[in-house]
Amino acid sequence: MNLRDLRYLVALADHRHFGRAAAACFVSQPTLSTQIRKLEDELGVTLVERSPRKIMLTPTGHQVAERARRIVGDVEQMREVARRSQDPEAGVVRLGMFPTLGPYLLPHVVPVIRQRFPQLELLLIEEKSDLLLARLRDGRLDAALLALPVHDEQMHAEPLFEEPFVLAVPGGHPLAGRSTIHLDALADQRLLLLEDGHCLRDQALDVCHLAGAAEKSGFQGTSLETLRQMVAANVGSTLLPMLAVQPPVPPSPDVALVGFEGEQPPSRRIAMVWRRSSAMAGFLQSLARLFADLPPRLLVLPEQR
Repeated sequence: MNLRDLRYLVALADHRHFGRAAAACFVSQPTLSTQIRKLEDELGVTLVERSPRKIMLTPTGHQVAERARRIVGDVEQMREVARRSQDPEAGVVRLGMFPTLGPYLLPHVVPVIRQRFPQLELLLIEEKSDLLLARLRDGRLDAALLALPVHDEQMHAEPLFEEPFVLAVPGGHPLAGRSTIHLDALADQRLLLLEDGHCLRDQALDVCHLAGAAEKSGFQGTSLETLRQMVAANVGSTLLPMLAVQPPVPPSPDVALVGFEGEQPPSRRIAMVWRRSSAMAGFLQSLARLFADLPPRLLVLPEQR
Protein backbone atom coordinates (compact mmCIF):
# COMPACT_ATOMS: atom_id res chain seq x y z
CA MET A 1 0.00 0.00 0.00
CA ASN A 2 1.38 3.42 -0.90
CA LEU A 3 0.31 7.04 -0.67
CA ARG A 4 -0.30 7.29 -4.42
CA ASP A 5 -2.94 4.54 -4.32
CA LEU A 6 -4.64 6.18 -1.36
CA ARG A 7 -4.84 9.42 -3.36
CA TYR A 8 -6.45 7.51 -6.22
CA LEU A 9 -9.06 6.07 -3.86
CA VAL A 10 -9.84 9.49 -2.39
CA ALA A 11 -10.25 10.94 -5.90
CA LEU A 12 -12.58 8.09 -6.83
CA ALA A 13 -14.63 8.69 -3.68
CA ASP A 14 -14.93 12.38 -4.60
CA HIS A 15 -15.73 12.01 -8.30
CA ARG A 16 -17.57 8.64 -8.37
CA HIS A 17 -16.25 8.16 -11.89
CA PHE A 18 -13.01 6.48 -13.02
CA GLY A 19 -12.41 8.90 -15.88
CA ARG A 20 -12.92 12.05 -13.83
CA ALA A 21 -10.91 10.66 -10.92
CA ALA A 22 -8.05 9.77 -13.27
CA ALA A 23 -8.11 13.26 -14.80
CA ALA A 24 -7.99 14.81 -11.32
CA CYS A 25 -4.92 12.65 -10.53
CA PHE A 26 -3.28 13.37 -13.93
CA VAL A 27 -3.08 9.68 -14.86
CA SER A 28 -4.84 7.51 -17.41
CA GLN A 29 -8.08 5.76 -16.50
CA PRO A 30 -6.57 2.25 -16.92
CA THR A 31 -3.72 3.20 -14.56
CA LEU A 32 -6.08 4.40 -11.84
CA SER A 33 -8.39 1.41 -12.28
CA THR A 34 -5.47 -1.03 -12.09
CA GLN A 35 -4.12 0.53 -8.91
CA ILE A 36 -7.53 0.46 -7.25
CA ARG A 37 -7.74 -3.27 -8.12
CA LYS A 38 -4.31 -3.82 -6.56
CA LEU A 39 -5.40 -1.98 -3.41
CA GLU A 40 -8.48 -4.21 -3.18
CA ASP A 41 -6.32 -7.31 -3.63
CA GLU A 42 -3.92 -6.14 -0.94
CA LEU A 43 -6.71 -5.45 1.54
CA GLY A 44 -8.68 -8.54 0.56
CA VAL A 45 -11.97 -6.64 0.21
CA THR A 46 -14.07 -5.02 -2.51
CA LEU A 47 -13.89 -1.24 -2.26
CA VAL A 48 -15.83 -0.30 -5.39
CA GLU A 49 -19.06 -1.56 -6.96
CA ARG A 50 -18.54 -1.24 -10.71
CA SER A 51 -21.31 -0.87 -13.27
CA PRO A 52 -21.29 0.39 -16.87
CA ARG A 53 -22.73 3.80 -16.03
CA LYS A 54 -21.58 4.59 -12.52
CA ILE A 55 -19.48 3.37 -9.64
CA MET A 56 -20.29 3.30 -5.94
CA LEU A 57 -18.11 2.66 -2.95
CA THR A 58 -19.01 -0.35 -0.83
CA PRO A 59 -19.59 0.28 2.89
CA THR A 60 -16.02 -0.90 3.50
CA GLY A 61 -14.88 1.30 0.65
CA HIS A 62 -16.42 4.34 2.34
CA GLN A 63 -14.60 3.58 5.59
CA VAL A 64 -11.26 2.98 3.89
CA ALA A 65 -11.64 6.11 1.74
CA GLU A 66 -12.28 8.29 4.79
CA ARG A 67 -9.21 6.88 6.53
CA ALA A 68 -7.22 7.37 3.34
CA ARG A 69 -8.40 11.00 3.20
CA ARG A 70 -7.12 11.61 6.73
CA ILE A 71 -3.77 9.98 5.93
CA VAL A 72 -3.34 12.02 2.74
CA GLY A 73 -4.33 15.15 4.68
CA ASP A 74 -1.79 14.45 7.40
CA VAL A 75 0.97 14.03 4.82
CA GLU A 76 -0.01 17.33 3.21
CA GLN A 77 0.12 18.96 6.65
CA MET A 78 3.68 17.65 7.15
CA ARG A 79 4.72 19.07 3.81
CA GLU A 80 3.05 22.36 4.66
CA VAL A 81 4.90 22.59 7.97
CA ALA A 82 8.21 22.05 6.21
CA ARG A 83 7.48 24.47 3.38
CA ARG A 84 6.15 27.27 5.58
CA SER A 85 9.17 27.01 7.86
CA GLN A 86 11.18 28.21 4.84
CA ASP A 87 8.76 30.86 3.57
CA PRO A 88 5.69 31.42 5.79
CA GLU A 89 4.04 33.93 3.44
CA ALA A 90 4.17 31.94 0.18
CA GLY A 91 2.42 28.88 -1.16
CA VAL A 92 -1.22 28.01 -1.69
CA VAL A 93 -4.17 28.69 0.61
CA ARG A 94 -7.54 27.13 -0.24
CA LEU A 95 -10.12 29.50 1.19
CA GLY A 96 -13.88 28.90 1.14
CA MET A 97 -16.64 31.49 1.21
CA PHE A 98 -20.41 31.25 1.00
CA PRO A 99 -22.23 32.83 -1.97
CA THR A 100 -23.90 35.72 -0.13
CA LEU A 101 -20.52 36.97 1.13
CA GLY A 102 -17.70 36.17 -1.28
CA PRO A 103 -18.62 38.27 -4.36
CA TYR A 104 -19.25 41.36 -2.22
CA LEU A 105 -16.29 41.08 0.18
CA LEU A 106 -13.52 40.02 -2.19
CA PRO A 107 -13.25 43.26 -4.25
CA HIS A 108 -12.39 45.10 -1.04
CA VAL A 109 -9.92 42.55 0.35
CA VAL A 110 -8.12 40.81 -2.52
CA PRO A 111 -6.03 43.89 -3.53
CA VAL A 112 -4.89 44.25 0.10
CA ILE A 113 -3.95 40.54 0.27
CA ARG A 114 -1.98 40.77 -2.98
CA GLN A 115 -0.06 43.75 -1.68
CA ARG A 116 0.68 42.19 1.72
CA PHE A 117 1.41 38.64 0.49
CA PRO A 118 2.66 38.96 -3.11
CA GLN A 119 3.91 35.34 -3.20
CA LEU A 120 0.65 33.85 -1.93
CA GLU A 121 -1.58 31.85 -4.28
CA LEU A 122 -5.12 32.23 -2.94
CA LEU A 123 -7.54 29.63 -4.29
CA LEU A 124 -11.11 30.74 -3.60
CA ILE A 125 -13.92 28.18 -3.39
CA GLU A 126 -17.55 29.30 -3.21
CA GLU A 127 -20.04 26.88 -1.66
CA LYS A 128 -22.87 26.85 0.84
CA SER A 129 -21.80 26.89 4.47
CA ASP A 130 -22.49 23.24 5.32
CA LEU A 131 -20.38 22.07 2.37
CA LEU A 132 -17.56 24.42 3.31
CA LEU A 133 -17.50 23.03 6.83
CA ALA A 134 -17.46 19.46 5.50
CA ARG A 135 -14.52 20.29 3.23
CA LEU A 136 -12.70 21.87 6.15
CA ARG A 137 -13.14 18.73 8.21
CA ASP A 138 -11.75 16.41 5.53
CA GLY A 139 -8.85 18.69 4.60
CA ARG A 140 -10.01 19.89 1.19
CA LEU A 141 -10.00 23.49 2.45
CA ASP A 142 -7.41 25.26 4.59
CA ALA A 143 -9.86 27.83 5.96
CA ALA A 144 -13.32 29.28 5.30
CA LEU A 145 -15.23 32.45 6.01
CA LEU A 146 -18.43 31.45 7.79
CA ALA A 147 -21.20 33.09 9.75
CA LEU A 148 -21.12 32.44 13.48
CA PRO A 149 -21.90 30.39 15.44
CA VAL A 150 -19.92 27.39 14.20
CA HIS A 151 -20.58 24.33 16.34
CA ASP A 152 -17.51 22.15 15.89
CA GLU A 153 -14.92 21.62 18.62
CA GLN A 154 -12.29 20.66 16.02
CA MET A 155 -12.44 24.15 14.51
CA HIS A 156 -10.98 27.47 15.57
CA ALA A 157 -13.19 30.46 14.70
CA GLU A 158 -11.46 33.85 14.47
CA PRO A 159 -14.09 36.64 14.55
CA LEU A 160 -13.62 39.20 11.77
CA PHE A 161 -16.46 41.72 11.67
CA GLU A 162 -20.19 42.17 12.21
CA GLU A 163 -22.14 42.90 9.04
CA PRO A 164 -25.48 44.72 9.43
CA PHE A 165 -28.54 43.88 7.38
CA VAL A 166 -30.54 46.46 5.46
CA LEU A 167 -34.13 46.30 4.29
CA ALA A 168 -34.55 46.50 0.51
CA VAL A 169 -38.02 47.65 -0.56
CA PRO A 170 -39.59 48.68 -3.90
CA GLY A 171 -39.47 52.38 -4.65
CA GLY A 172 -43.20 52.82 -3.97
CA HIS A 173 -43.19 50.98 -0.64
CA PRO A 174 -44.45 52.90 2.44
CA LEU A 175 -41.01 52.49 4.08
CA ALA A 176 -39.08 53.64 1.01
CA GLY A 177 -38.84 57.22 2.27
CA ARG A 178 -37.31 56.27 5.60
CA SER A 179 -33.58 56.39 6.26
CA THR A 180 -33.79 54.04 9.26
CA ILE A 181 -36.45 51.96 11.01
CA HIS A 182 -36.76 49.93 14.19
CA LEU A 183 -37.00 46.18 13.85
CA ASP A 184 -40.64 46.23 14.91
CA ALA A 185 -41.48 48.10 11.68
CA LEU A 186 -41.23 44.69 9.99
CA ALA A 187 -44.17 43.32 11.97
CA ASP A 188 -46.68 41.67 9.62
CA GLN A 189 -44.35 42.15 6.61
CA ARG A 190 -43.85 39.26 4.17
CA LEU A 191 -40.21 39.08 3.07
CA LEU A 192 -38.62 37.40 0.06
CA LEU A 193 -36.00 34.88 1.21
CA LEU A 194 -33.38 32.59 -0.29
CA GLU A 195 -33.93 28.88 -0.82
CA ASP A 196 -33.00 26.23 1.74
CA GLY A 197 -29.29 25.64 2.27
CA HIS A 198 -28.24 29.30 2.39
CA CYS A 199 -27.14 30.43 5.84
CA LEU A 200 -28.60 33.87 5.03
CA ARG A 201 -32.04 32.27 4.85
CA ASP A 202 -31.70 31.02 8.42
CA GLN A 203 -30.43 34.41 9.57
CA ALA A 204 -33.32 36.20 7.85
CA LEU A 205 -35.82 33.79 9.40
CA ASP A 206 -34.37 34.63 12.83
CA VAL A 207 -34.94 38.33 12.09
CA CYS A 208 -38.49 37.59 10.94
CA HIS A 209 -39.16 35.70 14.17
CA LEU A 210 -37.89 38.60 16.30
CA ALA A 211 -39.81 41.22 14.35
CA GLY A 212 -43.08 39.35 13.86
CA ALA A 213 -42.57 39.15 10.10
CA ALA A 214 -42.91 36.08 7.88
CA GLU A 215 -41.72 34.68 4.57
CA LYS A 216 -43.55 35.57 1.39
CA SER A 217 -45.00 32.32 0.11
CA GLY A 218 -44.63 30.99 -3.42
CA PHE A 219 -41.07 32.15 -4.07
CA GLN A 220 -37.55 31.36 -2.86
CA GLY A 221 -34.53 33.03 -4.43
CA THR A 222 -31.43 31.23 -5.65
CA SER A 223 -29.12 34.25 -5.12
CA LEU A 224 -29.03 37.75 -3.69
CA GLU A 225 -29.17 39.15 -7.20
CA THR A 226 -32.44 37.28 -7.83
CA LEU A 227 -33.88 38.76 -4.64
CA ARG A 228 -32.70 42.22 -5.67
CA GLN A 229 -34.40 41.92 -9.05
CA MET A 230 -37.64 40.70 -7.44
CA VAL A 231 -37.65 43.78 -5.22
CA ALA A 232 -37.03 46.02 -8.23
CA ALA A 233 -39.97 44.32 -9.97
CA ASN A 234 -42.21 45.23 -7.01
CA VAL A 235 -42.73 41.58 -6.03
CA GLY A 236 -41.81 42.19 -2.39
CA SER A 237 -39.13 43.27 0.09
CA THR A 238 -36.08 41.47 1.44
CA LEU A 239 -33.10 41.71 3.78
CA LEU A 240 -29.68 42.26 2.23
CA PRO A 241 -26.28 42.12 3.94
CA MET A 242 -24.53 45.50 3.99
CA LEU A 243 -21.60 44.51 1.75
CA ALA A 244 -24.07 43.51 -0.97
CA VAL A 245 -25.19 47.14 -1.37
CA GLN A 246 -21.73 48.73 -1.49
CA PRO A 247 -19.82 49.74 -4.62
CA PRO A 248 -18.83 48.22 -6.99
CA VAL A 249 -22.40 46.83 -6.82
CA PRO A 250 -24.42 49.37 -8.86
CA PRO A 251 -27.42 50.93 -7.11
CA SER A 252 -30.89 50.20 -8.48
CA PRO A 253 -33.23 53.17 -8.95
CA ASP A 254 -36.21 50.91 -8.27
CA VAL A 255 -34.90 49.63 -4.92
CA ALA A 256 -34.82 51.72 -1.73
CA LEU A 257 -32.47 50.72 1.08
CA VAL A 258 -33.48 51.29 4.69
CA GLY A 259 -31.11 50.84 7.64
CA PHE A 260 -32.02 49.60 11.11
CA GLU A 261 -31.66 51.53 14.35
CA GLY A 262 -31.88 50.48 17.97
CA GLU A 263 -29.65 48.72 20.47
CA GLN A 264 -29.48 45.43 18.56
CA PRO A 265 -30.04 46.00 14.83
CA PRO A 266 -30.08 42.78 12.80
CA SER A 267 -26.67 41.62 11.61
CA ARG A 268 -24.48 38.57 11.07
CA ARG A 269 -21.04 37.87 12.56
CA ILE A 270 -18.39 36.69 10.13
CA ALA A 271 -15.38 34.61 11.19
CA MET A 272 -12.48 32.84 9.55
CA VAL A 273 -12.55 29.18 10.54
CA TRP A 274 -9.78 26.58 10.35
CA ARG A 275 -8.87 23.27 11.94
CA ARG A 276 -7.24 23.58 15.35
CA SER A 277 -4.66 21.03 14.17
CA SER A 278 -3.74 23.07 11.06
CA ALA A 279 -0.05 23.61 10.39
CA MET A 280 -1.03 26.97 8.87
CA ALA A 281 -2.64 28.41 12.00
CA GLY A 282 -0.02 31.14 12.50
CA PHE A 283 -0.25 32.33 8.91
CA LEU A 284 -4.05 32.14 8.90
CA GLN A 285 -4.11 34.47 11.90
CA SER A 286 -2.21 37.03 9.81
CA LEU A 287 -4.51 36.51 6.84
CA ALA A 288 -7.59 36.86 9.05
CA ARG A 289 -6.43 40.29 10.22
CA LEU A 290 -6.57 41.56 6.64
CA PHE A 291 -10.21 40.50 6.39
CA ALA A 292 -10.96 42.01 9.79
CA ASP A 293 -9.50 45.40 8.83
CA LEU A 294 -12.38 46.36 6.55
CA PRO A 295 -12.84 50.14 6.24
CA PRO A 296 -15.73 51.13 8.58
CA ARG A 297 -17.47 52.92 5.69
CA LEU A 298 -18.26 49.53 4.12
CA LEU A 299 -20.50 48.60 7.07
CA VAL A 300 -22.88 51.57 6.79
CA LEU A 301 -25.21 52.62 3.99
CA PRO A 302 -23.53 54.94 1.44
CA GLU A 303 -26.00 57.76 2.13
CA GLN A 304 -25.41 57.55 5.90
CA ARG A 305 -21.63 58.09 5.79
